[in-house]
Amino acid sequence: MIDPMLSPEIPSPSYVCEEAKLKRNLELMARVQQQSGCKIILALKGFSMWSTFDLVGEYLHGCTASSVWEAKLAKGEMGKEVHAYAPAYKPEEITELKQLVNHISFNSLTQWQRYKSEFVATDISPGIRVNPEHQEAETELYDPSAPGSRLGIRAADLEGQDLSGIEGFHVHNLCECDSFATERTIKAVEEKFGKWLPGLKWINLGGGHLMTKAGYDVEHLISVLKTFREKYDVELILEPGSAVAWQTGPLVCEVVDIVENQGPIAILDISATAHMPDVLEMPYRPVVRNAGEPGDKAYTYKLGGNSCLAGDVIGSYSFEQPLQPGDRLIFEDMIHYTMVKTTFFNGVQHPHIGILKEDGQFKLVKSFSYEEFRARLS
Repeated sequence: MIDPMLSPEIPSPSYVCEEAKLKRNLELMARVQQQSGCKIILALKGFSMWSTFDLVGEYLHGCTASSVWEAKLAKGEMGKEVHAYAPAYKPEEITELKQLVNHISFNSLTQWQRYKSEFVATDISPGIRVNPEHQEAETELYDPSAPGSRLGIRAADLEGQDLSGIEGFHVHNLCECDSFATERTIKAVEEKFGKWLPGLKWINLGGGHLMTKAGYDVEHLISVLKTFREKYDVELILEPGSAVAWQTGPLVCEVVDIVENQGPIAILDISATAHMPDVLEMPYRPVVRNAGEPGDKAYTYKLGGNSCLAGDVIGSYSFEQPLQPGDRLIFEDMIHYTMVKTTFFNGVQHPHIGILKEDGQFKLVKSFSYEEFRARLS
């Protein structure tokens, strides 16, 4: 069977969302919602491919936004609930968000006190982000509960404070975690913030619940969420990003040249720094379809990007056959937390965006032009 990602209909480079896989993830989330009584919304910071929002909106309740622009995207392209949280808001941002959101969470008590009067007698439900000081994320760059974090209010700093008007707590400390991390986080929240929980209308447990990953204990998650929700009689909200688009599509690219320097180096038509920056930032090693670790297979190559950054290197991989210019490589799982971080650095060609439909047809939904690169500059 020919790999559909090798079809000449798919231009290189391209991010390709596989509709059937996205739908499968959403169906699982619909089951979690139905059986636990929680509400799941899409975190746009992880997946903002709005050409899929008609499908996503059939299953999820809406979106959560980290900025005015994300809130506009949620309101304009999905048109369902819009929740917002940001580390800080300017007055002009509050003015815009009031026309867009249903929920808003503040990162500090000073921000809440500054804008409290804006939300009196409105239909917008305000909350604050709390920091349970409970660490689960393996990478410090993505750990909101790391010591010295700027994100969320510690329990000690809530003591004696006037929380009148606050309807919800927002908690986010997970990153691609399992259901047992969720359970431990809930216990930490109860231990530190238990006195305030009975008076709330909603609790948002943030993202990082990787329920669509193979092996995730979905039944345990459902049980944990249902118990917590019923205990405090609150609306319980989850806002995953990665889990929605987990394993739903690759970044397709091709070899442009082979150079030699202490071994063969394949120059690709993509860039690590511009098109998958987490490879350098976390760092992490992406999976390449049908490739192995260095030396596992007959031919090992260092894979390099097409920018002039010296460190624009993805890593070394081995292949059954020698690579040649024009050969295609497929980087797995590049839809979530990748497309949202891309840049036009160096003016290199930005990957196209497309959807592999359930019927096997490829739909090109976006190609980037020089004019869009020029518009980013001045």
